[in-house]
Amino acid sequence: MYLSMSDRNGGKKDQQPPPGAEPAEHVTPRFRLSPVILWLGVVSMLTDVSSESVSAVLPLYITAFLGLSTIAFGILDGINQGASAIVRIAAGYASDRIGRPKPVAVAGYGLSMLARTGLLFAGGFWALTAVVTADRVGKGIRTAPRDALISVSAQPEHLARHYGVHRMLDNIGAATGPLLAFFILMLIPNGYTTVFVISLAFAALGVAVLVLLVPNLKTGPKDRTEKDRLEKDRIEKGSGEKGTTEQDKQSRGRTGFRWRLLREPGLGRLLMAAGILGLLTVGDGFIFLVLQARDAFAVQWFPLLYVGTNVVFLLLAIPLGRLADRWGKARVFILGHVALLACYLLAAVPVGGLGPTLACLVLLGAFYAATDGVLAALASQLTPPDKLATGLGSAQTVVALSRMTASVGFGVLWFAVGPAVAMVVVGVLLAAGVVASWFLLRGGVLQGAAA
Repeated sequence: MYLSMSDRNGGKKDQQPPPGAEPAEHVTPRFRLSPVILWLGVVSMLTDVSSESVSAVLPLYITAFLGLSTIAFGILDGINQGASAIVRIAAGYASDRIGRPKPVAVAGYGLSMLARTGLLFAGGFWALTAVVTADRVGKGIRTAPRDALISVSAQPEHLARHYGVHRMLDNIGAATGPLLAFFILMLIPNGYTTVFVISLAFAALGVAVLVLLVPNLKTGPKDRTEKDRLEKDRIEKGSGEKGTTEQDKQSRGRTGFRWRLLREPGLGRLLMAAGILGLLTVGDGFIFLVLQARDAFAVQWFPLLYVGTNVVFLLLAIPLGRLADRWGKARVFILGHVALLACYLLAAVPVGGLGPTLACLVLLGAFYAATDGVLAALASQLTPPDKLATGLGSAQTVVALSRMTASVGFGVLWFAVGPAVAMVVVGVLLAAGVVASWFLLRGGVLQGAAA
């Protein structure tokens, strides 16, 4: 059906479309924020106050308070980046299998909350390793089902923008957490235990909001129930023997994880590009340690670096989400890594001061705003509806594993050649990775995911 200009303005509807009229189904609906996404954003905000308050002090806690080496920090930061990869695909598969992501998400948030308790007693490398691993496994369990809930609650025409709203709320917490850590360290020198107690309290609040206020939505194709009923009627009427035909086998196989999912048009290329770029994404803690080593500012100011990055992230999350919906999600994803490259090179320059440091924080925040929610939106768009959480979990797994490898490798590289040279080396490699990923995605992904 077509609409004339007068009909769009409240007039009468024409029987025949005038030349060049736009089909009604192509008219982009107005953006409407789902309450589900709002509450999920609140959950992420509270959880990020918890996690980022710890992350903001962890580099100093490990290297200064406990006296461990940068290699030890690289291992722990690698676990922080990649331990969640152990369970991401499995959690996504479990979410798709039961068709209701909320219980899986609750399990993940609950495990991270319990890990916060362990921080109160962990005082050595191996104890910290166990606690950080448990926390990141919890993150791996919760992320794919949470993003699946966002996808099914969002308007398809504004998918990246909805993810941007969630990431904005998420990063309000990510900025608040380091700010709390900063004030605690200002008031209580070496007050790491106080930071850990506050972290546990916010994690518990996040779990409570998720359990009490987020509905247990169903994912998958909307016509799944009707199809299952018709198939059951067909079998009962004798039109086919249950479990014997190839069609029946294929129908039952749709509920399980298939590696063929990774060969979905565009998804395989996206995972390859995300893996290449993830291998060259150094953890924030290392970038901030490079800045601190160059400028030699007092350690109590260190958490503010996380605050600055996350403030930029939350300010740019929605604008870059809107840009991704209009200009192309894959293009914005690549552009975000160009910003990361500029951050690396600026951090390596032997010119200190407030200006270069702030510029690094802006570039790093822009990188996250252009890649985090945009990658989730792009992966969900390229994944079949009945495999939504599995596809999201696959993308998150690739990123987590590659960034874990990057953190461990950069810790060794720093130890061998020093911070500035290590940053230049990774920057040069990232420049090559950006070019390779552009050519990898320039086909169906760049054109097919433009909106």
